[in-house]
Amino acid sequence: MLLKNVKPVSNAHKGKDTVDLRIGEGVIKEIGSGLKAAKGEDTHDFKGAYVSPGWMDMHVHLREPGFEHKETIKTGCDAAAFGGFTAVACMPNTKPATHTRDVVEYIIKKAEKLPVDVHPIACVTKERKGESIAEMADMKEGGAVAFSDDGDPVYDSQVMRVALEYSSMLGMPIINHEEDLALSRPGHMNEGKVSTRLGLDGTPGIAEEVMIARDILLAEYIGGHIHVAHISTKEGVDLVRQAKKKGIKVTTEVCAHHFDLTDEEIDRTNFNTNFKMHPPLRTQEDVDAMVEGLVDGTIDAICTDHAPHAIEEKEVEFMYAPNGIIGLETAWAISNKRLFQTKKLDLQQLMDKLVYKPREILSLHIPEIKEGAKANLTFFNTNEEWTFTPNNVRSKSKNSPYLNEKLTGRAVGIFNKGQLVLNELR
Repeated sequence: MLLKNVKPVSNAHKGKDTVDLRIGEGVIKEIGSGLKAAKGEDTHDFKGAYVSPGWMDMHVHLREPGFEHKETIKTGCDAAAFGGFTAVACMPNTKPATHTRDVVEYIIKKAEKLPVDVHPIACVTKERKGESIAEMADMKEGGAVAFSDDGDPVYDSQVMRVALEYSSMLGMPIINHEEDLALSRPGHMNEGKVSTRLGLDGTPGIAEEVMIARDILLAEYIGGHIHVAHISTKEGVDLVRQAKKKGIKVTTEVCAHHFDLTDEEIDRTNFNTNFKMHPPLRTQEDVDAMVEGLVDGTIDAICTDHAPHAIEEKEVEFMYAPNGIIGLETAWAISNKRLFQTKKLDLQQLMDKLVYKPREILSLHIPEIKEGAKANLTFFNTNEEWTFTPNNVRSKSKNSPYLNEKLTGRAVGIFNKGQLVLNELR
């Protein structure tokens, strides 16, 4: 297979040169200019699109097993491929929860023939109840890459301490949903001026920050690796920044919507439940802090927290709607708009957040663009204007705040596991 006219972007490539890639048996066989197709060789012209090592989203919900009416592993991977991701790490709030090795292996088996690598994140505690530690070592042997009770925090500090002790022996991170439940609930949006104006119970930023602070102190005491999931507040970023300066093993991620949208959207859209998620949309000051954290390296990775919900679940009063939005298909366009077009980050720096850091955090092999390397590639542009219509949603669910929005920049295809997926607009 010959892939023509692509501009490589990686740690070793700045996206300045246009080359052709020849791929055979899933491996990059040749990189050069003006390569000629052999007889019978499939050829695809990418017309100057960029190519990078395949992107990874380290925080998605594929819902299977147990909630296949929202998403399946197959439809979730379709959405990932359309968004340019060749790998995802899926959270364990399934049914049954991913708290035993057989569920970990089930997920891996279901995804093995799909063009997207699926890496299960296993539970910290049995049934995600926060009471007793799950069989961590056994689940690592089965293929788990991290531990989390995401959707709920590991609330008991002693349980978290023990979890960090075990996970550090296994060389794996604990990914915690940072939320002090007593402070946060029954909040339905960010606590502040907008929630007061709308008369909705709010979740204050301090509910997130208290738990981040606790986990940083525990990680310092134990020496374990804590990963702060979907960070959303200015003070939370500052806590992580200071912890990193002290040499504490803490990493973090931010969802694309948290460096783009604010809580004002809920008022502007008349309580559109596709703007309801957890952590909630915060203030402009918080959004600016997310960008600053990405720029200075405090925030390691860009993720989506892709959380599909069926239409009937979201089409209810705002306070009764579940938290969560889909995000795989739109993450690049948002990152392009807020980070690249504004010159906050260049393409190499963006690839660090999308390719390298997620895999470094999870101790996964990092793909490369070089002859002899396994072909694991994302093809994308930064200037194509397109509309995210319901027809262009690959997820089984449609709960996106960006539906029918005009976006700029698109992932035009991926190559992984010997499979080329070309993303055509519908």
